Amino acid sequence: MNSAIPHYTSIASALVSLFGTSVSIARTDRVTGGDINKAYALTLNSGERIFMKANAKEHADFFTAEASGLSAIAATNAIETPRILCTGTDDGEQAGYSFLLLEYIESGKKRKDYWETFAQELAALHTADTTAFVAGGRFGFFQNNYIGARAQANTPAERWVSFFRDQRLEPQFKAADHYFAQSDRTLITKLLDHLDDFLVEPEQPSLLHGDLWSGNVMCGADGKAMLVDPASYVGNAEADIAMTELFGGFPKVFYDAYRQAKPQQAGYEDRRDLYNLYQLLNHLNLFGQSYLEPVKSIVAEYVG
Repeated sequence: MNSAIPHYTSIASALVSLFGTSVSIARTDRVTGGDINKAYALTLNSGERIFMKANAKEHADFFTAEASGLSAIAATNAIETPRILCTGTDDGEQAGYSFLLLEYIESGKKRKDYWETFAQELAALHTADTTAFVAGGRFGFFQNNYIGARAQANTPAERWVSFFRDQRLEPQFKAADHYFAQSDRTLITKLLDHLDDFLVEPEQPSLLHGDLWSGNVMCGADGKAMLVDPASYVGNAEADIAMTELFGGFPKVFYDAYRQAKPQQAGYEDRRDLYNLYQLLNHLNLFGQSYLEPVKSIVAEYVG
């Protein structure tokens, strides 16, 4: 998939190219939420508002990766995402910064069928054709990206179980190795060696959001769900659904509507914790010790 997302070498040149030579920033408001990037609502002298995420210049690939994920989701025409304006870097302040400009989303009131519609549109995303998003295999993505602040490799693979072991679990276990005793390592090796005993190949590859918890879903002005902050790749749709259940879950009506639109393979509940093991390992590597026991508990659940 070739990206057509424009990239600029300053915020000034980006705004001129996007909005014309008379544009200027009339007001900058800090937006709360997220712990990786700084976020701002920029009000232009025209009255239009845009959304800007910023980070250090060396983290520009955070934003090119995010933009690619949003672009891939948008290309399916299944569910809404914010419109991408551009990515860029700017040397105007001290060491400079990188940025991502998106349309500013005014949150609306959820429609009565918000959860059912969200489920149906997510199912449409998960059943969309994925051939444009990965080459040289059925699973993976056309570029590496990030899960939170940690790098996420997306090297293509023909088999889902192999991809999930090699590109998801193994790198996270390796990074977290200092947390584990030798007895833990023995169980981890056993789990990875026997992953085919616990996971199944999907009926079809699916484009995933990749980090699908409630904080990455917002209500748009039309009252429908909109996906933000993806860590997208082509994988098994079960991984997205499992992530929705990790931190509190969505209402039952969402899962009922999703399964009606896209029936799940038998035994999903037996696989759910393995998918969330990846997310918990990532949290262990990002945030530390408090996630160790949940990780060890899941490993023991399968091979203990």
